[in-house]
Amino acid sequence: MYNFELVRPTTIADAASALGHEGAQALGGGQTLLPTMKQRLASPETLVSLTAITEMQGVCMSDDGHLCIGGATPHALVAREAVAHYPALAGLASHIGDPAVRNRGTIGGSLANNDPSACYPSAALGSGAVIITNTRKIAADDYFQGMFTTALNEGEIITEVRFPIPEKANYQKFEQPASRFALVGVFVAKYADGVRVAVTGASEEGVFRWTEAEAALSKSFTADALNGLTLPADGMIGDLHGSKAYRAHLVGVMTKRAVAAAA
Repeated sequence: MYNFELVRPTTIADAASALGHEGAQALGGGQTLLPTMKQRLASPETLVSLTAITEMQGVCMSDDGHLCIGGATPHALVAREAVAHYPALAGLASHIGDPAVRNRGTIGGSLANNDPSACYPSAALGSGAVIITNTRKIAADDYFQGMFTTALNEGEIITEVRFPIPEKANYQKFEQPASRFALVGVFVAKYADGVRVAVTGASEEGVFRWTEAEAALSKSFTADALNGLTLPADGMIGDLHGSKAYRAHLVGVMTKRAVAAAA
């Protein structure tokens, strides 16, 4: 690791000010950024830690019935405190990485990084969540813009994520055993106005909604409603862990499992 400056602001305003300096980069749990720096794939001069900002931590319910999670909240806390309100989201958080990752990694850091195999992007997109930053609110449908690409501007901070609570939901992940990232992960959420299906780990463009499955499930929320539906292999990730066709097939399998397990 090379030398760098570390600052730990205690307010969002101070963090935004620190990120305004050239060479500064936000630091959440550091589960992605620090290994990247060690490999010299990133070289920020100053890291602005967000973990000392208390207003960006914690889980609560809003007056309008949304689950609100601070951007600096670690996965382990989401797993413990969201279970009473949104069990599918809590279950997803409880299976991210290992205990060390879950106690350091944050929901804001995961969404800001938007790894194509990360779990949280599927939960945010599948739930129709709203990503709140220090300057604006961004609907999940507008936030994710491709592999490692989001609608965030330079220096913008995810301060909170708000999840509408569905009638039923479930997340199913076919795990890559070494990294514990999703080889394919599917988040299914049933709302009064329809069903949302978000897929992670499969596409070269990152997390996406499977609209054909959404239409079928909105008519009949059963695994059988997905019979005959397939995704093309074109555009799927193909690597040593699984071919494009294998991942496309897995999307259908995991979606059926998520529907069957939704509660």
